[in-house]
Amino acid sequence: MSRPSRRRTGASRRSLYGLLTSSVISVAGTRVSAIALPWFVLTTTGSAAQTGLVVLFELTPYVLVKALGGPLIDRRGPRVVSLTADVASAVVAGCIPLLHATGQLTLPVLLGLVALLGCARGPGDAAKSALVPAVADAAGLQLERVTGLEGTANRTAAIVAPGLAGVLIAAIGPASAVLADALSFAVAAVLIGATAPRHTPPHEEVSEAAYLHRLRQGWDFLRREPLLRAAMAMVAVTNWLDAAYSTVLLPVWVRDHGFGPELIGLLGSTFGLTATLGSLLATAWSARLPRRLTYLVGFTLCGAPRFVALAMGAPVAVLVGVGVVGGFGAGFINPVLGAIMFERIPRHLVGRVGSLSDAVCWVGIPLGGVSAGAAIALLGLAPALAVAGGLYFVTTLLPGLRPEWREMDRRRVGGLQPGPALAAAGPGVGAAAPPPPE
Repeated sequence: MSRPSRRRTGASRRSLYGLLTSSVISVAGTRVSAIALPWFVLTTTGSAAQTGLVVLFELTPYVLVKALGGPLIDRRGPRVVSLTADVASAVVAGCIPLLHATGQLTLPVLLGLVALLGCARGPGDAAKSALVPAVADAAGLQLERVTGLEGTANRTAAIVAPGLAGVLIAAIGPASAVLADALSFAVAAVLIGATAPRHTPPHEEVSEAAYLHRLRQGWDFLRREPLLRAAMAMVAVTNWLDAAYSTVLLPVWVRDHGFGPELIGLLGSTFGLTATLGSLLATAWSARLPRRLTYLVGFTLCGAPRFVALAMGAPVAVLVGVGVVGGFGAGFINPVLGAIMFERIPRHLVGRVGSLSDAVCWVGIPLGGVSAGAAIALLGLAPALAVAGGLYFVTTLLPGLRPEWREMDRRRVGGLQPGPALAAAGPGVGAAAPPPPE
């Protein structure tokens, strides 16, 4: 290979390395915050309901702004939107430990800050997902390979983040631990700005009518895709239950059984370790795996058993074992779902369709903590866990019996209406996939 060819290859892969590195750093920071903030509210107020309220205030604007930001991503480009959102997120997240240190972090102030953080994170996360097709083109890789690598990067962050959260919370307190989230956003902004492919904006009219037209195009496309709609509905329910588990049900169980945040970190890291292994295997075997069976089995393993084990008061060793098996199953979900999404979404619609489908997948997450707190107050902790586990099992079993799910194993190239830049086609976590289960 000539020297210019080597330089071109290095430059083309630089965007891939930048995306994967920024994903690891930003996901790790966000997951530290996702453990630290609920623990902070739970230990200072003693209220599961108020803990759920913080999650509601952050994720409601997250979902709404993400849903409305797709046309902006398609026009301004995912690189610009991601960079801008990360800078804003770093500033807002940094205010939390600062105000706590000065004694001004009251609950209303915290609710306002997390709402602003949700507004910034929503379009930022959607923009990072929308970068995947351009990065795959630049690196000369299949979409399934890039979505698998991104999923593996996210899972790698999930190995480190929970343990890091436990250490930071014990060392400096939960509110101050959020500083890791602020720093991660700042680093991610630098990486995306330096390595992400630049965007050539389409020649479209810039007006309110044009914006609404582009937004409607995203909805119109999703209405013609029964498989995507079915997958989005299933993921919306499981994300709601995952949010209930991670933000309220698990922390309350840990506190009531006399443990500290270190156990939350241990369970999260165990789950993340085997999820990374599963994601690596899914990436390597992506072309040979039966997608529907892989997707449904992965969800079955990673979902209901976690809730049932807690409801039965299982010892820590059993909880860790359940996390090992569940994490392995979870690792196979996002490479499959991300490839399906990108195969079907035309390149020029990735931003608007991805943002809308992301928002649908996330629509139940803001209510996860609130509904968990209400269920604990009404039923008690163990019955609430059992009900949530039963709902998870039904949600992940029944959809596989519907006819549209057979489309999952029929690989498609290029979507229904190929965009002008659609060359090599191929969650969540693609342009429109959900976050991985906690």
